[in-house]
Amino acid sequence: MYFKHDTAIVEEGCNIGDGTSIWHFTHLMSGCTVGSNCNIGQNVFIGPEVVLGNKVKVQNNVSVYTGVVCEDDVFLGPSMVFTNVINPRSAIERKNQFKKTWVKRGASIGANATIICGNELGEFCMIGAGAVITKPVKPYALMMGNPARQKGWVSEYGHTLHFSPEGKATCPESGEQYELKNETVKKL
Repeated sequence: MYFKHDTAIVEEGCNIGDGTSIWHFTHLMSGCTVGSNCNIGQNVFIGPEVVLGNKVKVQNNVSVYTGVVCEDDVFLGPSMVFTNVINPRSAIERKNQFKKTWVKRGASIGANATIICGNELGEFCMIGAGAVITKPVKPYALMMGNPARQKGWVSEYGHTLHFSPEGKATCPESGEQYELKNETVKKL
């Protein structure tokens, strides 16, 4: 059982998990899949074939277009944008050219960020507010700017990681240990 505000439109053929809340003026199109315990904010659009995992939070004014897959625990910040065609034109239909965008588990995308289609965002990466993602993002990477550049690494709790010369770091909130080796971070 899920909650739907009276002003929301959920078309027949949506698959929505238990405990999910769908708020004001939101539209879910037929063929989308939304996991359990998600929160879909006000004025959100979710297109056909979109997949949202469990515990995904979609803040207000976000459009999630066909081709986007978000794994569990993903955060989509207010007014962030996905694209699904590289070279859109109004007079030329390119629905057969949608590119897949894969947002891996635990990733967070800040307010007003833009994600250019065809990229994978790694587990627990953090995309800063207003960033424009034009290429794949590594797990735990902190990305900022336009075009976005990697500015560091973050823990699963979203804290900047400061690595020792030996390539070790500790999350100040969780105490979890991380290792940086060959420009890749993993939790120990």
